[in-house]
Amino acid sequence: MKNSFLEYFNSKVLVCIQGKNIERFIKRITNQKIEIYKIDYIKYDTICILIQKKDYATLENMKTIYELSIQKVYGLERFKQILHKNMYMIIAFCIGAVLLFGLTHVTFDIEIIHNSKELRDLLKEELKQNGIDMFKPIQSYQQIQNIKKNILEKYKDKIEWIEIETVGTKYIVRVEERILTEEKQKNEIQDIVAKKSAILLKIEAESGEIVKNINDYVKAGDTVISGNIKLNEEIKQQIAAKGTIYGEVWYQATVEYPLTYYEEIETGRKKKVYTFHFLNHPLELFNFHPFTNKKIQSKTLWKSNVFPFSLTKDTQKEVKVIDETYTQKQAIQKAITTATQKIQDRLTEKEQIIRVQQLKVDINKSTIIVELFFAVMEDITEEKAIDRLEEQKD
Repeated sequence: MKNSFLEYFNSKVLVCIQGKNIERFIKRITNQKIEIYKIDYIKYDTICILIQKKDYATLENMKTIYELSIQKVYGLERFKQILHKNMYMIIAFCIGAVLLFGLTHVTFDIEIIHNSKELRDLLKEELKQNGIDMFKPIQSYQQIQNIKKNILEKYKDKIEWIEIETVGTKYIVRVEERILTEEKQKNEIQDIVAKKSAILLKIEAESGEIVKNINDYVKAGDTVISGNIKLNEEIKQQIAAKGTIYGEVWYQATVEYPLTYYEEIETGRKKKVYTFHFLNHPLELFNFHPFTNKKIQSKTLWKSNVFPFSLTKDTQKEVKVIDETYTQKQAIQKAITTATQKIQDRLTEKEQIIRVQQLKVDINKSTIIVELFFAVMEDITEEKAIDRLEEQKD
């Protein structure tokens, strides 16, 4: 393999020889130990032979009455001819490639998506201080993550969430403003009621009269903390009841999970890479931190018609590959974990899953179908306005 590779670059010439008694001249060439790779008889007084470039000078000294002419060159010599012939184009291409690489790694646009001009101006200035500005180098993925973290920590009272996405030479910044709601001064009187059927687990009353007990079963709309303050069954005062109630509520879920699982998940990281291809072997230029797994979309910028060379511009997207095969027991556990996580994701810090019960399992050839029961401690607080006593008397 090594010799054939070197042979590819060995300079050879196709020489046409014209004269009488060509066979005698071929014998003289052989006696000079000149290797002939190929010989073609054109007619009785003309032949073409393929020899090494370095042996052509010897032929010139031997030719006497014969006429020699080089028809074609191969190998490194051919490559030199192409370089010399296309020198200015190659120089222009190299300069263009360098400029293109530089231009594709410089910021040309920053788009901040939000309705508030004040917040957009604030973010624009903050991004500038963190190195994201027009005509500055594109930041790396890790640098962008650090910038997002710094902005969120600095403006925790103003910004709820921020995402910075790099699309070519453009940043797209999406932001969600944090709305601090002041506690309303309520003039109306109200009860705290259950918003869904449950067994009461915890009652945290700030004001009002608790009319239910822990472990009581309540239906949706039942009053738990009353705004009517009674004495001897007579309403003495009406206030706005405040508090939080927690109850045990129930859910039933059916989860289907595969026994074999393959997925490519895009991480959101992507980059532009210029790749030089030689004999189907890609060489990525200036890609110092390559992705382990990636999706590639390529656009050919240049391809040689003579040699196996080409240059492409690749859009690479990093992917996380999950390729697993589960036993039935593992698949059931994965299904339970998946369903549990989906419920857990929508619970607050004070809410929690109390218990999970497996009701039924169906096994197909490629999937497991699991039916589950969940008991969840959940905030079931709801406010309900009540009529004033004066309005009742009227």
